[in-house]
Amino acid sequence: MKLNKILTLMLLLVFSMGFAQQGKKQSKKLNTKKVQVVESIKVSKIADELPSTVVATSLKDSTVFDLKDMALARKKDSLWLKELYKSDLFDDIYNSVVNQEYDAVDYDELPTAVLKQRLKELDARTPFKVEYSPSLESIIKQYLKNRRGSLERLMGLSEYYFPMFEQELDKNNLPLELKYLAVIESALNPSAQSRVGATGLWQFMYPTGKMFGLDVSSYVDERSDPIMSTEAACKYLKSLNTSFNDWDLALAAYNSGPGNVSKAIRRSGGKTNYWSLRDFLPRETAGYVPAFLATMYIFEYAQEHGFKKKSTRIPYVATDTIKVKQQITLDQVAKLTNLDKEELAFLNPSYKLGIIPVIKDENYMLRLPLTAVGAFVNNEEAIYAFAQEEQQEAEKPLPELYEQPEKIRYRVKSGDYLGRIADRYGVGISQIKSWNGMRSNSVKVGQNLIIYPKKGTQDIASNAPLKTNTTSEKTYTVRNGDSLWSISQRFPGVSVQNIKKWNDISGSNLKPGTKLKIYKG
Repeated sequence: MKLNKILTLMLLLVFSMGFAQQGKKQSKKLNTKKVQVVESIKVSKIADELPSTVVATSLKDSTVFDLKDMALARKKDSLWLKELYKSDLFDDIYNSVVNQEYDAVDYDELPTAVLKQRLKELDARTPFKVEYSPSLESIIKQYLKNRRGSLERLMGLSEYYFPMFEQELDKNNLPLELKYLAVIESALNPSAQSRVGATGLWQFMYPTGKMFGLDVSSYVDERSDPIMSTEAACKYLKSLNTSFNDWDLALAAYNSGPGNVSKAIRRSGGKTNYWSLRDFLPRETAGYVPAFLATMYIFEYAQEHGFKKKSTRIPYVATDTIKVKQQITLDQVAKLTNLDKEELAFLNPSYKLGIIPVIKDENYMLRLPLTAVGAFVNNEEAIYAFAQEEQQEAEKPLPELYEQPEKIRYRVKSGDYLGRIADRYGVGISQIKSWNGMRSNSVKVGQNLIIYPKKGTQDIASNAPLKTNTTSEKTYTVRNGDSLWSISQRFPGVSVQNIKKWNDISGSNLKPGTKLKIYKG
């Protein structure tokens, strides 16, 4: 092994610990303990090449924080992420708009008189025509009665997205209430794609996106970039309002195109009130503005209706961007920063294959939590060296007569998301997307995925190693003083992560007498 490779790995050893420490500086009293290994770095490989004194010193000086609440906090984070990355809301909202019914709904919690008063108040403080009608009352009550769970999830997502929307809307002197349009358009999913190809938070078609400066390439779809697509949406909405001089018609034109609104005006005999020409618009657009107004009402009066917002784990203001200097994958960034892969994909949704390219005259950015930005910048050389070396390793011909590893077909189950599947099979999110021609990180229950598992990883269906390997199962009984790391050292080729996955362990605490499954081979 070359000296520069050794130094790079040593830097990454320190770097990985730096992230762990940086995220915990806020605690008043922190207990530390000495450790003999850092899981994310294969220290044993370094030991073969370095003098024993260097290795001993570096390991002796390694420390990690022993926070008793970390397992619980991580479990809560995992549950939040699981909810966050569900991809079912987009279809739900799209279908509710297209197939909207307007029958009377029994919902005693919201008397008609109270609704009329609130709509009147809302009308006074917005430029939109918020007038009571039995149709609008029907939609509002349907949402309140049947979609509370979905609305709470959307309110949680809005905690991240709305601040950036409001910033751009204010900069363009547009009504801040237009932020609710993205809820109707995409269910606040930057990877959402409609049946006709509209993409992103603001659902731009390819030609319209190009018209407003959004580029699409093999690696990047700027329609899925939250900031860039919001800037484009502001320009488009402003131009539509200039053309129609009416926000209701501008919204209708945003949904179905200005041509359809102009035709509806002609067919209605020249009427320019949305509610008067609504019957002449496409069915989806006829339900579009009422759905927007109903969503605005519920978000504005969420507290009165007992909604509890799930606050985001990382607010938008607690993130920042770094200009990428060399090509790197989100999988590599996740590995080096100890961040969740799905969380990185959430923060950087415009990279279709999970790869951030470096292209002349383009400034592609990596968005990270603020807690990770400083350490990333301070260790850029080591990070890019690691990424380049890993890429070179990946490009080498496959061993065993260049045979492709045996592939499996995995059927997506309820609760699955791409990061979980990738972890189970020891592969990257970008690899799964590439193997299956996927453009977004969304998966649906019942979807079939082709996967080329890393040797020794589990079969997600049986929670045991893949049958392509010769394995033997052993049961180990936890003793006093045992830790996951000390147990892993008893079995060659077994890692802490293996033991956690085989036994469905989320934390690091073990009770004496616990039976653990260990797979060898």
